Amino acid sequence: MLILAIRIAALVPLIAGAAGVVSGAGFLGEPAGPATDSHLRYLSGLLLGLGILAWWCAADMKRRGGVFTILVLIVALGGLARLMGVLGHGRPPMPHLLALGMELVVTPGLWLWWRASRVEAEADPRPADLYRWLGGA
Repeated sequence: MLILAIRIAALVPLIAGAAGVVSGAGFLGEPAGPATDSHLRYLSGLLLGLGILAWWCAADMKRRGGVFTILVLIVALGGLARLMGVLGHGRPPMPHLLALGMELVVTPGLWLWWRASRVEAEADPRPADLYRWLGGA
């Protein structure tokens, strides 16, 4: 279930990143000069890459959990930067607020879910381990 949740969440940066790469500032529906358009396309490419990385991590969380942790930290850092913009310049349009929710709530929540499931799996001994724990050979 966690893998499915990560992959569903990864669709957001995959779709938004691809749309930003293709349409640049037009994706936001606001006019922008060449520098802003170029920067937005670059950042959209990074967003697309984050989505691809999340999708890849979901395929093997046991081995790729460290990469997933770094990915979550990067996304949360971006969310904190976005939050600074909200606090300094006011409320952006709803899609940006939804992105903020993904960055500061959903993504860290998926990481917490993964950590909790890992701790639970490690704390739940297999029968052979339980046998040894009870004093068996």
